Amino acid sequence: MKYFKKLVGDKIYLSPRNIEDAEIYVKWINDFDVTDYTGYSSKMMDIEGEKEYLSSTAKKANNISFAIVKQENDELIGTAGFDKLDYINRVGTIGIMIGDQENREKGYGTETINLLLDYGFNYLNLNNINLYVMEFNPRAIACYKKCGFKEMGRRRKTAFINGKYYDKLYMDILKEEFDERGKTYIKNKNIK
Repeated sequence: MKYFKKLVGDKIYLSPRNIEDAEIYVKWINDFDVTDYTGYSSKMMDIEGEKEYLSSTAKKANNISFAIVKQENDELIGTAGFDKLDYINRVGTIGIMIGDQENREKGYGTETINLLLDYGFNYLNLNNINLYVMEFNPRAIACYKKCGFKEMGRRRKTAFINGKYYDKLYMDILKEEFDERGKTYIKNKNIK
């Protein structure tokens, strides 16, 4: 089996990333339609570099990366995870990327974020989960707000994309805010 159902939701599941998918990730990383929204358009990656990245991040204790996979057909549609986990202060930073346009605006991003929040708060024992988003990405901002994130600040004119500077908005959510919802998102939990 290529993917493993670590965190199962309704329409998607999150699996450890597979080095065999390096070519798909390289395609997305080199596509402005994908990277302009993440602020990584100036970066380039080849297949060997991506394989090295996938191998090295899998070994880092402060980084957990997942493949986003559709339940219905086991299709890889994106990547998400935790970067910069701080286990002493119980803080984590998350990121998400949905690769191809046809998989956007279908609820996969919202479901992925909620799975990460459930996992981060209830398995990694985090108290604060944060992220940043480009000011010109209203779709992502709406998704994060729907998941309970609140804007905590912005860094002005800190991202240079296509000849212009843009703000990065920083958002976060606390465990107590997540718990107030009283919902569980990970469907394959053993202990309810």
